[in-house]
Amino acid sequence: MRYSLLTLLLLISFSCQATSGWTDFGYIIELQPTIHHRYNVNIDVKGNSSSCRQKQWFYQSYDLSGAREMYLALLEAVSTKKLVRVYVTGRCDIKEYSEISEVGIRP
Repeated sequence: MRYSLLTLLLLISFSCQATSGWTDFGYIIELQPTIHHRYNVNIDVKGNSSSCRQKQWFYQSYDLSGAREMYLALLEAVSTKKLVRVYVTGRCDIKEYSEISEVGIRP
């Protein structure tokens, strides 16, 4: 019983690790501020380790720490046409968009 529980916990931790990580760099196609306490961003990325179905759509809640700074970084990337990448957490929303927790801009 003890070994079965340990094996199950290890499998769960491996599946969580496999769905989070940095995307490839890409250009922002669309940035959508919403009234639903979150923003959505469509980035033309080729690689996304998330298991969410929408591989180029991402979201973040306005309420989380650092969300405003990430939004401003994305807005700057739109206005300057710079490449960006995002860190996906592995969480998917109801639309199958990937939640993000970090943003990187390539100079």
